[in-house]
Amino acid sequence: MGFLEGKTAIITGAGFAALKDGSAGSIGYGIATAYAKEGANLVITGRNVQKLETAKEKLEAEFGIKVLVVAADVNAGADNAAVVQNVVDQAIETFGRIDVLVNNAQASASGVTLADHTTDQFDLAIYSGLYATFYYMQACYPHLKETKGSVINFASGAGLFGNYGQCAYAAAKEGIRGLTRVAATEWGPDGINVNVVCPLAWTAALENFQEAYPDAFEANVHMPPMGHYGNVETEIGRVVVQLANPDFKFMSGETLTLEGGMGLRP
Repeated sequence: MGFLEGKTAIITGAGFAALKDGSAGSIGYGIATAYAKEGANLVITGRNVQKLETAKEKLEAEFGIKVLVVAADVNAGADNAAVVQNVVDQAIETFGRIDVLVNNAQASASGVTLADHTTDQFDLAIYSGLYATFYYMQACYPHLKETKGSVINFASGAGLFGNYGQCAYAAAKEGIRGLTRVAATEWGPDGINVNVVCPLAWTAALENFQEAYPDAFEANVHMPPMGHYGNVETEIGRVVVQLANPDFKFMSGETLTLEGGMGLRP
């Protein structure tokens, strides 16, 4: 019996993506797997319904939990408050509670320099990352207050260290870190802890980034001192699970770099 049995987690960007070798290559799916192993029922969202349905099929078959799929795309042309509220309403209707919110979803035009970035490219990162995190946190707050839940947001070394060709992505991620620290201050009295993870894992997106922007990949992506990239479930997802563990409730407003020794900073 896992410590999350009977509880509900919303995980954004949790569709299944495969690496070239066929193994799981999505941080969101790795997180979902780790939560499923602890018995949590899941609400998974994203833009690609096929990837979400594949994730649902795999998770329900392997772990015997319930998974609700809700298509959701926060973007510059949408009624984003309504899009996110629909996810939350369906979660409550299906499971009756929300205990954990994981804001993992993010799109961006990585590899495009600041001088060459278009407004549309900038909007893509800000809406899918920063605005999505804002809307999900706002909509989930009343329910997290009831359960004294946890929020885990996602940032990146791109923002911490100013990676080449990632201006919009870095801006979105640093905005998310600021939002997280404010929420930790404001929501602490409600028993909600809010933290940030900056991961480095080998994913299908990173494989695609290497092929599409080899110069930016070479400039930004280096082998960590530990000698390998993180595994999306065992080295990223399981940490995200522990951030919802009562043993870690006193930790809030912190940024954890899961980069195998590359995230060193004062």
